[in-house]
Amino acid sequence: MQAEAINFENFDHIQDEVCAQRIETAKHILGKRLVILSHHYQRADVYRHANLTGDSLKLAYQAAQTDADYLVFCGVHFMAEVADILSSDEQIVILPDMAAGCSMADMANLAKVERAWRDLAEIFSPEENVTPVTYINSAADLKAFCGEHGGIVCTSSNAGKILEWSFQQREKVLFFPDQHLGRWSGHKLGISLDEMVVWDFDEPMGGLTPEQIKQAKILLWKGHCSVHQMFQPQHILRFRNQHPDGIVISHPECSFEVCSASDYVGSTEYIIKTITDAKEGTRWLVGTELNLVSRIAEEFKAQNKIIQFMSPLVCMCSTMARIDPQHLTWALENLVNGRIVNRIQVPKDEAELAKLALERMLAIS
Repeated sequence: MQAEAINFENFDHIQDEVCAQRIETAKHILGKRLVILSHHYQRADVYRHANLTGDSLKLAYQAAQTDADYLVFCGVHFMAEVADILSSDEQIVILPDMAAGCSMADMANLAKVERAWRDLAEIFSPEENVTPVTYINSAADLKAFCGEHGGIVCTSSNAGKILEWSFQQREKVLFFPDQHLGRWSGHKLGISLDEMVVWDFDEPMGGLTPEQIKQAKILLWKGHCSVHQMFQPQHILRFRNQHPDGIVISHPECSFEVCSASDYVGSTEYIIKTITDAKEGTRWLVGTELNLVSRIAEEFKAQNKIIQFMSPLVCMCSTMARIDPQHLTWALENLVNGRIVNRIQVPKDEAELAKLALERMLAIS
């Protein structure tokens, strides 16, 4: 029987540098039994301790290839769920702080999506006419919903390919939870803005008429990322006026107007690679999360690359920032003492359906 866990209150006031020393000690004790994963948006004082870094799917996939017993995910809840789905039954996934969620993912829950599916059934058979597509930034039960209903998962890297596959299955797509990624990806495929309508989950029939639904190619869930919605076209205009030779790169979770005004649009991995491959001395305006921008700005100083955060306001992923050195220390020292805290375990039936939707995606991309 597992011993009682150490209370987090004993860790809450430990200084960051003391935590850093204790984290490294715990890593040494646990050795190869432990892998710490850190998302690109993670705060620097946690990111420094990671064994693997990357975007959410890359991390989950890499973690599943390791022989580690414990996968400690320094990200948010849905990322840890994906790691649990893709890893073996013997591996244990831990999220250092259960409060590390995702406001975008929370905008689409299973009850609301099932209600939308029932609403659509009043007009036509959604099973025959609509492919449900969920962004990886979503709960496991929504991935399972897509698995059950012939749908699929996408990432910001492969959303275009996934939409192409989806339209080969059925004539329409219900895309959730991020409307901006769906809109930009549809636009890149040549779908007009008029054929992409927003489904307001708080309104009956999504706030749309039957005619609007019938004419639409993509039904975009009314969801967004609280960080990426902060970026505005005027931020780009100001930058271009000040630096005519500057280059603008944005994440597709930004608004359509911001993406349209950018020179490059792509995932976090794409942003990093594009700036890495750029000529020395170039200047960049980057529309994505602050921790990532600050990290690469420092990294490329030696190449005289100037990398600037797009918004004049400080906007970082506040929920991911809940994973702090104190919570990481607490989780690891409990493991050292034979205690498992904050385990993420997706129910078996749900995990099997979600894995089906993920495997469809992996087969395509």
